[in-house]
Amino acid sequence: MTPVTNSSRTTTPPGADAPRTLLRTCPLCEAVCGLEITLDAADHVTAVRGDQADPFSRGFICPKGASLGQLDEDPERLTAPMLRDRATNRWRAVSWDEAFGVIADRLPPIAAEHGNQALGLYLGNPNAHTVAGALYVPLLIRALATRNLFSASTADQMPKQVASGLMYGDPLTVAVPDLDRTDYLLMLGANPLESNGSLCTAPDFPGRLKALRKRGGRLVVVDPRRTRTAKLADEHLFVRPGSDAYLLFGIVRALFAEGLTTVRVGVRGLDEVRTAAEPFTPEVVAERTGVPAETVPRLARELAAAPTAAVYARIGTCTAEFGTLTQWLVDVVNVLTGNLDSPGGVMFAEGAALGIVRTRPFRLGRWNSRVRGLPEAMGELPVATLADEILTPGTGQIRAMVTVAGNPVLSAPSSARLDEAFAGLDFMVSVDRYLNETTRHADVILPPPRITQSPHYDFALLQFAVRNYARYSRPLVPLAGEPSEAEVMARLALAVTGQELAPGMDPLATVDEIVIAGTLHKAGLADRRADLLGDNTTEQRVDLMLKLGPYGEWTHERSATTPVPGEPARNASSPAASDAHTAARTDSVAPATNTEEGANSHPAAGFGASTGSEPATDPAAAEAWTSSRENEGAPADPAANSGAVATPAATPTADGANSYPAAGFDASTGLESGPGNLRAADPGAGEGRASSDVDAGSVGGGGVPRTDLNLQVLLDNPHGIDLGALRPRLPGLLLTATRQVELAPEALLADVERLRARLADPAPAMVLVGRRQLRSNNSWLHNVPPLVGGSNRCTLHIHPEDVARLGLADKAVVKSAAGAVTVDLEPTGDIMPGVVSLPHGWGHAGSAQTVAREHAGVNANVLTDDSLVDAPSGNAVFNGVPVTITPA
Repeated sequence: MTPVTNSSRTTTPPGADAPRTLLRTCPLCEAVCGLEITLDAADHVTAVRGDQADPFSRGFICPKGASLGQLDEDPERLTAPMLRDRATNRWRAVSWDEAFGVIADRLPPIAAEHGNQALGLYLGNPNAHTVAGALYVPLLIRALATRNLFSASTADQMPKQVASGLMYGDPLTVAVPDLDRTDYLLMLGANPLESNGSLCTAPDFPGRLKALRKRGGRLVVVDPRRTRTAKLADEHLFVRPGSDAYLLFGIVRALFAEGLTTVRVGVRGLDEVRTAAEPFTPEVVAERTGVPAETVPRLARELAAAPTAAVYARIGTCTAEFGTLTQWLVDVVNVLTGNLDSPGGVMFAEGAALGIVRTRPFRLGRWNSRVRGLPEAMGELPVATLADEILTPGTGQIRAMVTVAGNPVLSAPSSARLDEAFAGLDFMVSVDRYLNETTRHADVILPPPRITQSPHYDFALLQFAVRNYARYSRPLVPLAGEPSEAEVMARLALAVTGQELAPGMDPLATVDEIVIAGTLHKAGLADRRADLLGDNTTEQRVDLMLKLGPYGEWTHERSATTPVPGEPARNASSPAASDAHTAARTDSVAPATNTEEGANSHPAAGFGASTGSEPATDPAAAEAWTSSRENEGAPADPAANSGAVATPAATPTADGANSYPAAGFDASTGLESGPGNLRAADPGAGEGRASSDVDAGSVGGGGVPRTDLNLQVLLDNPHGIDLGALRPRLPGLLLTATRQVELAPEALLADVERLRARLADPAPAMVLVGRRQLRSNNSWLHNVPPLVGGSNRCTLHIHPEDVARLGLADKAVVKSAAGAVTVDLEPTGDIMPGVVSLPHGWGHAGSAQTVAREHAGVNANVLTDDSLVDAPSGNAVFNGVPVTITPA
């Protein structure tokens, strides 16, 4: 093994007397902001500020990131394995050996008696933020050997991934708006000023939107609420929840009817789309959506006339009855206006690390759930049917569950049913930092170490970034005898199968060596094991994935001499070299595991002041600074990349809540949906920059993408590396049978009939939608004192007209087909009449967490109904839920 040097480490070692400032990526949302973290001599976090020298985030930080130290050292965070006595429902701390021993004694016999389909696994979204989630959760999936895999993906973004899979052949081929170069952005159901962005990794989203308008661009937001993002826009259009597909179909129809289409990529199905759109006239659309009839064709004309344009839709549109149709139509409009795979339109990022490799087109519904027959997508079943699978007797009934970084009792629909279901399990194991509403049902809880004790590399989130970028962080704080998060996952995988390693054997090294050997063999590089860099086998796997990635040194050694099938050999210094890698990887560098889908998967695989001069340790100050960015100038220029301090890392395994495992999880390959495609963004890129320009100094000189990436390069550049603006990648990225964009997939055309049929149904008088909050992230930040209170309150937003019409006062009872809650009202003219909004992730009454319990709120998912799903994807419906409101 070749040792690595770490030029980013401070000269003061951990535990020394002097305070030290280290670097790492924030793991708390999808914005992947670089942080500077100051630790005292006892390894306590004393200050957090944005990393001004990070080429992607450029010093941006939000209240969540500013509170990282308090989250990291929450006094109620579990620090040892916990074992529950079912007879007394009392908990006691146990050793790691005892905890794994109980699992090995209890879970395998259930599988032996009832079969592996009696086992279930739920994965929360923090798995998409962790090295352990990307590299070692797949091991657990294979160990459990069950089709009963569920995740937060089907409570969030699965419609986008299904639509992408059907159109492009790969559900990980997700187009993102080229924010920094676009002239027109139409945004539906997204509120990045609160969420920081989703399925569009772009730190300082407010600054990027301000830069869009400053350069003369136009921002139009479609949302049933006048959100903070909508208030920043040139135009805000109210829309009835769940009707976005009608609006988009109206735009499609207008593009065809007025001869405004410009298709610049190879497609199939234009005529079918034209026919499908015909019934959605402006009048029909206006009746269903509430958007004025004359506005629909105007939007089409504006999109077609703009030099560049992008349509982007997010969680508000995904978690609705026609989520997949909406996500499909987003890209249909992008295709028809000539903006797919085009600078300033929507494009596809290219991650630095080798990721999932598919050899066959995506297929939907390869198997179905036992009770309701809901389709599988990306190897997992809808979380909306998890309670059914536990509560319904019969062969294949789930009797034992493993949950990893998830709190579905608060985040899944019909949460009361799921609470009941978990209470009746024969055995349950949870990997989580908290005793929460879900893990209270577990027999064993395995806590990961502190955030600052884990390495960090964003395998998943940067697949959706608006600029190509890479950054690796080592742990800031050494482990103190406890296992790493990766080791916890590896030992858990052994325990669920009843296996034990021989004395002295390292479970991590044992697993990693198998993966490394298989990957090297598949790449034809079996003799290069000694050339891998890293302090441990986990780092060596990261190094391997970087070297075999599109910018990696081994890839470009190979591409200079190995022809791509059907193409001439390409010189590694050519800008097309990464395209060669994309094409070649399906044949030559795919690691190990073959799956039924033919996806050879990689086996197991800010904000202080704008000057950055003061640490943003106060979340309120960070929030105020964020708000000022909405009304002041464009993002600041990046600081000079000098005086680098140490490299840090980590990522928490907290609960998963309603959120989106940003990249999703592809269980058909046994892999986090994207160990690989990382990207990054330049907030000022759209100003005075030609669309073909890249930052020569940051990508290797002369505008040519660098071809030398490995772990040492990232360690030598601890602020991260800008790998350039997004570049066109079609048709080489397509994995459809025709190698064209499938504009009219049969499964989606079939669902259009359901959309048309719904036109005959009267719209409900009152519907519920969710709400994002800047200081909140699903359910797991509510025990951090600086993040509760202020703007972060669980209240029902309701229009004053509805308050008067219904005779309401300070509180109201909200009822749905699934349940009822009593909640404080917050009247506001920023929401449509007939719509109410409740944030998700609350409902902590009775919680073991003190701060969360004192700010309990109500659980919105008592009102959502698990019988309602988006048909193609099985995604849960959280928006457009019919409700009644009465005085409390």
